[in-house]
Amino acid sequence: MPLDPAPAATPSPVPTPPPVRFWPVDDLPALDPDPFLDELLREEPVTRIRLPHGEGHAWLVTRYEDVRFVTSDPRFSREQVVGRDVTSMRPEPVASQTAGLQYIDPPRHNRLRRVVARAFTGRAMQRLRPMAERRAGELLDTMEAAGAPADLMEHLHGPFPIAVIRDFLGVDEKDWHRWAATGEALLSAGADSEQRARQAARDTRARIAELLQSRREEPREDLAGVLAQATEAGEITGDEAISLATAIQVSGGHAVRNNSGSMMYALLTHPEHLDRLRQEPELLPKAVDELFRYVPHRNGVGIPRVAVQDVEVGGQLIRAGEVVYNAYVSANRDPAVFADPDALDFDRAEGPHLAFGHGPHHCMAAIMARMEAEVVIASVLTRFPGIRLAVPPEEVEFQRQGLIRGPRTLPVTW
Repeated sequence: MPLDPAPAATPSPVPTPPPVRFWPVDDLPALDPDPFLDELLREEPVTRIRLPHGEGHAWLVTRYEDVRFVTSDPRFSREQVVGRDVTSMRPEPVASQTAGLQYIDPPRHNRLRRVVARAFTGRAMQRLRPMAERRAGELLDTMEAAGAPADLMEHLHGPFPIAVIRDFLGVDEKDWHRWAATGEALLSAGADSEQRARQAARDTRARIAELLQSRREEPREDLAGVLAQATEAGEITGDEAISLATAIQVSGGHAVRNNSGSMMYALLTHPEHLDRLRQEPELLPKAVDELFRYVPHRNGVGIPRVAVQDVEVGGQLIRAGEVVYNAYVSANRDPAVFADPDALDFDRAEGPHLAFGHGPHHCMAAIMARMEAEVVIASVLTRFPGIRLAVPPEEVEFQRQGLIRGPRTLPVTW
C-alpha cells in the first residue's frame, strides 16, 4: 500500500512590521537617558522610526546583542547609504559620503583603516601623552590664576582636546580656535543650522586640504604627515585623506570636549566616586571605561546601514534595501548585559561597552579618547583635590540641538 506523501512544511509567518514612530530627538536634561530609547529597549527593541530630516523611515535596533550583530554582519552595508536621502538627524552628513572610512565597507574599508592605524598606535599615544599632560597643566595653571569659581568647560574641556588633536593632526596653534568653531557647526542639528553646517563642511575641507599640502612639502611625524605620505604613495586618494582627517578632527575635538565634560559632571554629582578616585588613583583606567559606558555621549543615532539582503534581527524581518540605525547608548544600558545599568559602578565586571561602536567601524580614536579622559581627570584631581560644583547640579547648562551631548558650562570651585 503506497504511503501518503509527507505534508508540506508550513512556512513561518512573517511578522507584521511595527508602526513607524516619529522621533524628534528632543534635548534632554543633563545625563538623563532618552526615555524613548528606554521604552523601546523594554517593549519594542527592533522598531521603525522617522527622524527630523530626510525621506522615508528606518529600523532602529536598541538591544546590546542586536546592535553587535548588525554592526558586524556584512549583510548590513554603509556603502549602500551613499546617494540615498534617508531619514536622518541632520541635513548634511558630518563626513564625506564619497571618501573616508565612514561610508565604505570591507575590503576597501580595510585598506583605509590600515593607513590610519599607523598613527593610532600605543607608541604614538605614549609619545602624545606627556604633551597632553603638559597642555592640561598649562590650562589648569590659567584657571587657578583666574581664581574660583571657574568654568571648567572654558578653561579645560574646551581647549584641551583641540590642543591634543592639533598636536596629533599637525595643526598650527594659531588656527585651533577656527577648527574648534568648525567642529561645533559640523555637529549642529537644529533646523536653523543647515546653512551653517554646510559652510562648516566646506571650510573644514579647505583647511585640511591646505594642511595636507603643507605636509607634502614639509613632512612631519603627525597624522597629516601619515595621510600625505599615503596619498603620495598612491595608497589613498586626496579625497579619502581629507575625509579621514575630518572624521578624526570631529571625534578628537568636539566629541572629546563634550564626553570629558560629561564625565567630570558625572563625577562631581557622584562625590563618593570622586572620593574613591582620589584614594585609589590606580582605579582610573577602569573608572574611565565605566564612564564611557555610563555617559550618554550622543543624542539620537549616527550613521545608518542598509540591508543588502533579507535579514532577521530580534524577531523582525528587515528586507533588502531597508535602512537600519543602531542605538549604542541604549545598548550600553541593556539590563540583559549590564546589571543595574543606570548605576555608575567602577567595579563592574560585565562585557565591553559599545561607546566606540563595534565591528569594522569601531572607532580607531578610542585609544586616544581613553588617554585624554585619564589625563583630564587625573590632572584635575591632582591640582584641585577639593573640586566641587559651584552651582546646584540642575543649574549646569547642557548643549542644545547638538548630536553630541555635554555641558555648555561647568562652574566649579575648590
